[in-house]
Amino acid sequence: EDDVDTIVTCDNGIAAMSEIAYGKENGMTIVVTDHHEVPYLEENGKKKYLLPPADAVVDPHRADCEYPFKGLCGAAVAYKQVLYRVSGKSEQEVEHLQDNLMENVAIATIGDVMDLVGENRVFVKKGLELLKTTKNEGLHALMQCTGVDTANLNTYHIGFVLGPCLNASGRLDSAQRAMELLDSKTREAAVAQAAFLKQLNDSRKEMTEEYVKIAVEMIESGPLKDDRVLVVFLPDCHESIAGIIAGRIRERYYRPTFVLTRGEEGVKGSARSIEGYHMYEEMTKCSSFFTKYGGHKMAAGLSMREEDVEPFRQKINEICTLTEDDLQEKIHIDVPMPVSYVSFRLVEELELLEPFGTGNPKPVFAQKDLKFVSARALGKAGNVLRFTVEDSEQKRWEMMYFGGKDNFEAYAAEKYGQTALDGLYSGKGSPLYFDVVYYPGVNTWQGNTKLQLVMQQYR
Repeated sequence: EDDVDTIVTCDNGIAAMSEIAYGKENGMTIVVTDHHEVPYLEENGKKKYLLPPADAVVDPHRADCEYPFKGLCGAAVAYKQVLYRVSGKSEQEVEHLQDNLMENVAIATIGDVMDLVGENRVFVKKGLELLKTTKNEGLHALMQCTGVDTANLNTYHIGFVLGPCLNASGRLDSAQRAMELLDSKTREAAVAQAAFLKQLNDSRKEMTEEYVKIAVEMIESGPLKDDRVLVVFLPDCHESIAGIIAGRIRERYYRPTFVLTRGEEGVKGSARSIEGYHMYEEMTKCSSFFTKYGGHKMAAGLSMREEDVEPFRQKINEICTLTEDDLQEKIHIDVPMPVSYVSFRLVEELELLEPFGTGNPKPVFAQKDLKFVSARALGKAGNVLRFTVEDSEQKRWEMMYFGGKDNFEAYAAEKYGQTALDGLYSGKGSPLYFDVVYYPGVNTWQGNTKLQLVMQQYR
């Protein structure tokens, strides 16, 4: 009806059989670029792959795709196609296009939690450097609006600050808002859109916190607590934040998690997985429950009938083969190392291994019986902890913890008693001792640079 005769997809389409068939019936040209798993049926123990009836289907997970790197995100697959199309142009034109688009590929690769190895590592390393001096008015405004230190931009800022703001528009308003930000031609327009997206993301955070609490109450007070695969039905929750909630619940309980909400037609949901549980393959084993589904090893999306929610929960748990050991989160320590070994030179050497992220995590160090001298709560919500710790040479260090004050306090009070915990906050009690997993870094504040330790885990 809009006189459009061609559709090119990005990051979707591999499972859109009926939609693409309908488009073809109406004379459209359809090109799919995607990175999700190709749907399949099991026949006599063999997988029969089902490709949509598009004019072209570009997906590194096709069984007949010989491209050597399979870990590209959807945006990177589309990027490859663009470069292929312009390969006949001048080197200068191609380089300009590469740089402009590389910023987007870096954001997408981090935002979609892809492994930062192989080509992805190059995309992200190069993309972060370009973003520090971006010519894109929208991205520049968003970094300023959210207080990102562009000189020290890293994967954290993309994954937890800028990415969520871009994502919030599609979740709570319209993805057009993020598109308009990226396409801003003037500083004024970019600043207005950036402020709107930040506000939208702040609203999303509040909604997420509210429904995470509801989900935890449901799990703790009912039969879900004994399930190895969590299926949480939150009928009134906005469907667009189901994936974020699933991720938070997965982190808290370290179990594969489905969060389902009531949509306009039936139930919609998102799923997040753990190591050792292939989400898409497990869903395929009970695909009869879904009206639609798609995804990959660590994440998936689905639609289903409301009356099938409980039978699905029972079935996905019935076929689950995860053991108690699988459900125990593993903490891999790279090097046991006293904090007294930390130096500026060591931090500089570790920075050479960046960018860090999924598939290339920060190396972590551990020390047993570290002396905790005092503690202080920081941040708007008082949820960040700053400790003073002391090493065996009686040198004092600042150690930050961003993993949540409540859990630490409950654990410390249980092990040492409330009086000892109160003494830690006042700095007047006896020191407490913890085994810690940590990462060394530097903190620059008002021109002063000092070494800082960031605690990852404790016991």
